[in-house]
Amino acid sequence: MVAEASIVSLHAAPEGGVPKPAVPSLHVTVNGCVGDRQRDLKHHGGPTRALCIWSREVLHSLRAEGHPVRPGDVGENVLLQGIPFADLAIGDVLELGAVHARLTGPAPPCRTIAAAFTSKSFRAIDAHRHPERTRWYAEVLAEGELHPGDSVVLRKAEPTGDQ
Repeated sequence: MVAEASIVSLHAAPEGGVPKPAVPSLHVTVNGCVGDRQRDLKHHGGPTRALCIWSREVLHSLRAEGHPVRPGDVGENVLLQGIPFADLAIGDVLELGAVHARLTGPAPPCRTIAAAFTSKSFRAIDAHRHPERTRWYAEVLAEGELHPGDSVVLRKAEPTGDQ
């Protein structure tokens, strides 16, 4: 569990695509965020990819390297702070205010977010190359309304006998 973690901003694009504009609140269901559309349903959205979550600390690190990335540029719905992304794993649960979401896997980056990176180097957030910088997809376990400033609690997945 990490203290002081919280939601920084929320993002949704009614027409789909990126960047996703900031919104004052986000109603989250098991099928995704109300008012947010995905144009490519083969790779985005659906119950196991209902939320896309990213880190303010990662964004700031990329900006320090000269990338022009801003909140919403990489398609995240929830930008949070205070959770070490290097420690996240599939199965971990994030309690985002009233919403509980289980991480289902990294969100692979694609060309649509290239403008957010110097020399279009969008692979700077690829989980295979930089697992500590990746965005995460999550399934929603408890639906609800999110607001900037809501607290975030990380519940690590219980190890299985396979590990």
